[in-house]
Amino acid sequence: MTWPAASLEAIESELCQPGSPFEMETLSIRGIPTRTWKHAPPSIRELVCSSRGHGERLATVFGDDRVTFEMQYRAIASLARFLSARGIGKGDRVALCASNAPEWPVAFFAITSLGAVVVPLNAWWTAEELVYGLSDSGAVALVVDGTRWTLIAPHCARNPRVATVVVFRGEATSSAKYESLESLLGPPSAWDMLPDDPLPDTPLSPEDDATLFYTSGTTGLPKAAIGSHRNIMTNIVSASYVAARTVRRRGEPLPSPSPRTGLIITPLFHVTACSANLMGATAAGHTSIYMRKWDALEAMEIIEREKVQATGAFRRSPGSCSSIPNGTASTSRASIPSATAVHLPRPNWCAALGRSLARCPRTAGA
Repeated sequence: MTWPAASLEAIESELCQPGSPFEMETLSIRGIPTRTWKHAPPSIRELVCSSRGHGERLATVFGDDRVTFEMQYRAIASLARFLSARGIGKGDRVALCASNAPEWPVAFFAITSLGAVVVPLNAWWTAEELVYGLSDSGAVALVVDGTRWTLIAPHCARNPRVATVVVFRGEATSSAKYESLESLLGPPSAWDMLPDDPLPDTPLSPEDDATLFYTSGTTGLPKAAIGSHRNIMTNIVSASYVAARTVRRRGEPLPSPSPRTGLIITPLFHVTACSANLMGATAAGHTSIYMRKWDALEAMEIIEREKVQATGAFRRSPGSCSSIPNGTASTSRASIPSATAVHLPRPNWCAALGRSLARCPRTAGA
């Protein structure tokens, strides 16, 4: 078969025709004519509601914690209702500072489903940088893990605007201001026992603000950029389209949707893991596995045990796969499956979109 099997123009005409999952339309967004995906989810809240349809499929795995999509939805709804009862609502900024764990996507989705703006702070920042991020963002609440809380807690007086603090996997001072996430939701293993309550009813527009991500600040103080619900949801369809186009360029039929398992080694506070991975995984019913910290030997054991089909790339350095002595793991490099970038949006929005996703081989962690 010759490459390419069809031109980019021909494939675009095929995939984006009227009535197709990838149909586009031009809208005026803040006065600027903008091409958009006509059938993209309208908001993160809609994504969360649809993700419940994945049911008992695992959403996240973290050590011994195994959280299904149903468990995750109940935790999201419960946390969202708590934040709403604290007076947090549309337009309020809520900081989220933690390493990768099942609680991170729960907090992210709970905040954004309320119409509040989530501020994912860099979990690798120093105490001074974290205090700056809280102040600069205008956050009125904070969801934080225990490790980061030990850095931030001594400086609470410098951010009096932060009226609600929810701490997980750590100790929270017992007061009206500080809450333990475990006291609200229980441990992740018990999230299936949470009440079957709906998300708070918050009308959202695709152009409403949803995220405030910070730069690294390597040449000065970190700068933040606002993202709308449309920004975040667009990436789901865009990634699907690129994958579908690759398949059709090879002259192959679009594959049937198939949930997959991925090892997430990039931090969720970065847009790569959050926007490019978490959103698509939530839409598709993929399983995301998190690690407490990077360890090459542990990663290979996870890949073998959990039948991982997708992971990110990282640069070879001391402590990576190249540093593992021969014979120290039952998993050889040859046995690690090729990583695959796959995003499968739910048919709630796009009836045939899932079929359009390509399997794009990449080397896992090499």
